[in-house]
Amino acid sequence: MKQQLLHVLAGNSFAMSDGQGDMEVDPYAPIGLISFDTRFLSRWVLTVNGERLHTLSRVELASFETRFVLVPGAASHYVDADVSVIRHRSIDDSFNERITVLNHSAEPAEFTVRMEISSDFADTAEIFRPTPRRVAVTADPIRRQLRLCYQRERFARETLVTSTEPVEVDQHGMTFRIRVAPNGEWHTDLHVAMILHGAGGRDLRSSLESHRQNAHWDMREDLARWFDHAPQLVADRDSLESAYTQALTDLAALRYMPLAYHERVPVGGLPWAMTLYGRDALITCLQTLPFTPELTPATLHMLALLQGGQLDDYHDEEPGKILAELRYGEAAAFGEQPTAVYYGAADTTPLFVILLDEYERWTGDADLVRQLRHPARMALDWIDTYGDLCGDGYLRYRSRNTVNGVANQTWRNSPDAIVDRHGRQPALPRATCELQGYAYDAKLRGARLAREIWGDPAYADRLEADAARLGERFNRDFWLPDRGYYAFALTPDGTPVDALTSNLGHLLFTGIVEPERAAALAAHLSGPELFSGWGVRTYAAGQLPYNPVGAHLGSVWPSDNALIAAGLRRYGYDAEAARIAAAIFAVAETLGGSMPEVIAGYPREVTKYPVRLPATGRPQSWASGALLMLLATMLGLRPCADNLLVDPAIPPGYGQIELLDVPGRWGRADSYGRERVAGRRRRRGGTGPDGPESDQPGRTSVS
Repeated sequence: MKQQLLHVLAGNSFAMSDGQGDMEVDPYAPIGLISFDTRFLSRWVLTVNGERLHTLSRVELASFETRFVLVPGAASHYVDADVSVIRHRSIDDSFNERITVLNHSAEPAEFTVRMEISSDFADTAEIFRPTPRRVAVTADPIRRQLRLCYQRERFARETLVTSTEPVEVDQHGMTFRIRVAPNGEWHTDLHVAMILHGAGGRDLRSSLESHRQNAHWDMREDLARWFDHAPQLVADRDSLESAYTQALTDLAALRYMPLAYHERVPVGGLPWAMTLYGRDALITCLQTLPFTPELTPATLHMLALLQGGQLDDYHDEEPGKILAELRYGEAAAFGEQPTAVYYGAADTTPLFVILLDEYERWTGDADLVRQLRHPARMALDWIDTYGDLCGDGYLRYRSRNTVNGVANQTWRNSPDAIVDRHGRQPALPRATCELQGYAYDAKLRGARLAREIWGDPAYADRLEADAARLGERFNRDFWLPDRGYYAFALTPDGTPVDALTSNLGHLLFTGIVEPERAAALAAHLSGPELFSGWGVRTYAAGQLPYNPVGAHLGSVWPSDNALIAAGLRRYGYDAEAARIAAAIFAVAETLGGSMPEVIAGYPREVTKYPVRLPATGRPQSWASGALLMLLATMLGLRPCADNLLVDPAIPPGYGQIELLDVPGRWGRADSYGRERVAGRRRRRGGTGPDGPESDQPGRTSVS
């Protein structure tokens, strides 16, 4: 049986190892020390007297810190071991490992401690089959250093390993020949610097390290500050508090500073998305506004800084378009992949405007809205120009990059994700339904910003009129009366793609759905074809392409479900929203630890346990953020002028929930909700971002 892989994580840097703490290249897993899309250590193997070590225990002290207790030899030797080893590992901008050797005998003992060290400097884009590289290795025993360097033209990366104790250094590692007193101990600290060389040999990360030193950087203090700023959860259900704490911990770990930028933004997640993804970051910020609103300004500023300004087919760039992906690896640097700055996403641009407006609603930070007026207007202009590929008023996508661009430029970005109920792929350019919802919402929100903050009522009137026409056109062209739901997409000639998918919930979230049709959507989303018991499937069962282990053809995504639940509550379907929230929290409670990005769509009564997919990453920003959004949805939190409104819809079995010190334009506010003993109300949905109101049991106090 394949053993569990362990990791330490900080920002976009992580070290993944086996259960003993060793790192060796694995063709099926991204093992090693990886940062900024490059593997800086591909081999890191510890031996004592030539023997590999085996684990007695290990403890994950924090997301960035782990301790292993090990002994040489096989398991049968554990009871008689006269030596043990402690590996205390941590990561921040560098990788650090303290090795402690304990002599348990009554006599002095001599040991040969060896750390085998190498790097292949593989790009994460080719991590499973890395291209052989010529690595220059310099052993410097006087300075107790091993230096590994790789350079290709202007692209240069370096790994520098330093020991605090005297050591023999060779081309393949470090050897310590030590004598330990009876019942004594010996230790050394190994420091691994990951260096990205820029013009003139300058370390591109030096500015980040300088910034952190000036801020008296400490990982534990930083995590404590993060929790101090977040609301405190008090719940009758202990597992809810555990899931909340884990989600906040993961979100803290998944913040990084892009090069030449001094604010932290969310990365996508471990292991394949350890960089800025526009979609993931925007949705994560939307999910976390009632909890950690400080993520949003940095994200919006960064995306505005990188906003498209020209036509570039290879990078799918267009004026006004918001970034999809930012990479720093070798393949991106030399244009072998378009990901150095890649714009292959049709949803990031309207989501940028949606987040800007929602952030101001929560925080009252009109200054940020004024600062980002030009990028927001460029984004809105993009929707109506480059986004309208057929001239019919619908937001569509088709990659400009016909070589290696992303085919499906929505959150369902796997190649086979957009198909009808018989498995046929529609022609390009495609107008998926949720893109129209995002465009509609962005126009209404842009109109509010124009009228209330930018002082441009004429522009606001135009946007509102555009949104009204889009809503009318959408409800005419996408609605399938014989099926009682909206089409998944439209082909270029306007033919509906008739698949039943979870995107219906995104439509509710954006408010584009006519109120009298919301009941039918709620029934589908909570029915057996879409609802698995662990959440809403991406693609309904009973259709030919349905696959419970397909990434977007039947699996369950927490991030998807968070938007669905919020959409259901917007239209007054509280019991359905509470059922989805309870299902996703049941996944967190059953699996423990970080929330996976996706689970299989098997019926709950069949598996009895949520099934993780093999390529599932965790932690993931928008999976962790989904738990926070679902909590806010359960409590019905929303801003209204300078007040926090609370409208709870708590699932059965959850008792009472208190969320204290919710940040916002009101300062700090406390809120609580308790489960309803019987009945539910339905309310008529609204079309504005505020949604409907209710008088369910709850409380808010503003301090």
